[in-house]
Order: sequence, then C-alpha cells, then structure tokens
Amino acid sequence: MATALVDIFEAGPDRFDALMLDDGYAPSDSEDFMNPNQKAYFLRKLRAWKESIVEESRATMAQLQVDSLREPDLADRASSETDWSIELRTRDRQRKLIAKIDSAVRRLFDDEFGYCEVTGEPISLARLEARPIATMSLEAQEKHERIERVSRDD
Repeated sequence: MATALVDIFEAGPDRFDALMLDDGYAPSDSEDFMNPNQKAYFLRKLRAWKESIVEESRATMAQLQVDSLREPDLADRASSETDWSIELRTRDRQRKLIAKIDSAVRRLFDDEFGYCEVTGEPISLARLEARPIATMSLEAQEKHERIERVSRDD
C-alpha cells in the first residue's frame, strides 16, 4: 500500500506532523480520539485545503492582471465588472477561511483540535471530516445558532 508523507519540517520522530499515513487511512471511532494518526490526517487535510484556496487566489489575481476590463461596449464592461466584483468577494471570504484553517492547525499543535470550545467534549469525527475547522460540537453549534437567531429577531 502506498504511503503519503504528511509533512516533515524540523520535527522530531514523536511529532504527528512527521507521520507516514497510508493513502487510504481515515479516522475511526474505534481509535483513541485525536491520536497521532488522526492529528496527522487532519493536518494533511487542512494544509491541502489551504493550498487549493491559495492556488485559486493566485489564478484569480493572474487573470485579473490579464483581463484589465477593456471591453469597449458599456454593457460588456458592466457585466465584466460585476463578475469580477463577485469573484473578489469570493476571494475575500476565502481569505477569512484561510485564517480559520490556520487557527485549526494551531489548535492541532496545541492539542486543542477536535474539542468543543464550549463544552470541552470531543467533536464527532464525522463533523470534523465535513468541516475540519469546526470549533464546536454539533449540539453546541445548534444552540449557538438558536440563540443568535433569537437575538437577531428581537
């Protein structure tokens, strides 16, 4: 079975970021929660997600420099400006997402990743798989959103 190197950068042999994981590895509820393999898995997942966002941003910036909105027709120009405005708003949201990804990586190294910031209980692996930047368990998140909704409706 092929293996993938998660990351090695000035890491000691006991560091989860230097672990080799099988390509098919997926965290399981039968393992100890946030064991080194799970940490390495989520670190790889977070770093790959961040890299894809950064690569998309680079492509957008390169395209912006090439397409300098020189359409002679006013309708075409307005349409292009609207498209770029939407694209730039998307990139801004992704910039904020990168900050959340970086925060999740810091939590991994601080042994806080995967635990609800409200209750301190483990966040389900299914939730972390779907949203690795999650900081609250599903129950705590739902309660938070209910309170937010009620205060917004007042």
